[in-house]
Amino acid sequence: MSEPVLIMAAPNGARRTKADHPALPMTISETARCAAQCFEAGASAIHVHVRDSEGRHVLDAALYHELIEAIAREAGPELVVQITTEAVGRYSPAEQQSVVRAVGPQAVSVALREMIPDPAVEPSAAEFYGFCTREDIAVQHILYAPEEIAWLADLQRRGIIPDGPSSALFVLGRYSADQESTPADLVAFMEAKRKQAGLALNSFMVCAFGRGELPSLATAIAFGGHARVGFENSLWRPDGGLRADNAEGVGEIAQIAQLLGCSRSNREQALHILGAA
Repeated sequence: MSEPVLIMAAPNGARRTKADHPALPMTISETARCAAQCFEAGASAIHVHVRDSEGRHVLDAALYHELIEAIAREAGPELVVQITTEAVGRYSPAEQQSVVRAVGPQAVSVALREMIPDPAVEPSAAEFYGFCTREDIAVQHILYAPEEIAWLADLQRRGIIPDGPSSALFVLGRYSADQESTPADLVAFMEAKRKQAGLALNSFMVCAFGRGELPSLATAIAFGGHARVGFENSLWRPDGGLRADNAEGVGEIAQIAQLLGCSRSNREQALHILGAA
């Protein structure tokens, strides 16, 4: 068997609603139940968003605590929960940092371009990343373009992001209408990664959009990466049909990983893949 592969479910995101798919989870109870279904289908981690009473994406520590507890009850303790700091144009770097400090999660995803929108906030970002390292919070750096790999390497060299295990999410495409990712989109990321000899990156994960999600994730696993799958990025099978639910997509990529000779990551392995020490 090869190194363990991490399949992460991303069941809702910040933008989609039940108008996009009736099985998209929006409430705490719906998301927790979805987490259990995805765990049974082969996911070892889940990337979660919380919504307010009107269904809007929020960075709310109390709601995150409630969701994490609900997922533990429904899915059990083995499923790793990764919260998001996604700004969606509403939240400042300070607010993103604040929710992580208040929640103290197992894992968090942080977009470089949202946490460090300009050099003036680098000192506060350095303190935040240092806090996550001290608290052993697994930070996955979201990279929206291959050029951001060089930026990540520079931040590591200058100590803004501490030494140690590091994980990145390569986003193949953009959050836009009719976005269709392809496996070829991964090439530029892999080439940029190859050029950064000093980059401390122990793992990478891929998410992709549209009907190209499944083949893109299969390609990532074949190249030694990991897969994030779910309605946040795609509702569709490769043939264009709608998936029944999030667990269906998890099951599809889990089967492909098995065919490629990969083992399923356990909790400890999943946390390390996501950037924990």
